[in-house]
Amino acid sequence: MNITEAQEKFIQAWGTLGQQWGVNRTMAQIQALLLVAPEPLHAEEIMERLSISRGNANMNVRALIDWGIAYKEHKSGERKEYFRAEKDIWEVAKRVTLERRKRELEPIVKLLDEVKQITGDKNDPEIKEFELMVDRLDKFANKVDKSLEYVIRADEHWFLSTFMKAFKG
Repeated sequence: MNITEAQEKFIQAWGTLGQQWGVNRTMAQIQALLLVAPEPLHAEEIMERLSISRGNANMNVRALIDWGIAYKEHKSGERKEYFRAEKDIWEVAKRVTLERRKRELEPIVKLLDEVKQITGDKNDPEIKEFELMVDRLDKFANKVDKSLEYVIRADEHWFLSTFMKAFKG
């Protein structure tokens, strides 16, 4: 398998994986392309390599920038914008975790706080069951949030050493 075939296989697999994680396939493919590119790429190179439209390329590159996992660069003497990926995978994982936390966990925590304010007869079985389930979900969401915070703040070396100990022991 030559380098182009290997890169293509990686880009396609990363796109599929991204979809399974709830990320737009094209966004994941652009990230993969930028990850394996030795130099920053401009929009036309991204469009050509992935056979996508300018609008699709621009929209998804902007999303990667918003997530903090890609950056815009300017080359001296050129009018084109170039893009590069964050290549520190630990940093990518932390930023994706932060973004998913903001988009997925924080809204449910806010919703649970709102629906806890239920009024009515506290002896009503329907109210009791609702409050019990909301309390369980709230406790779970808070534990997940604390775990994510721990991961976000953890040092890479601590993580790797703990990870390796888990496999050894």
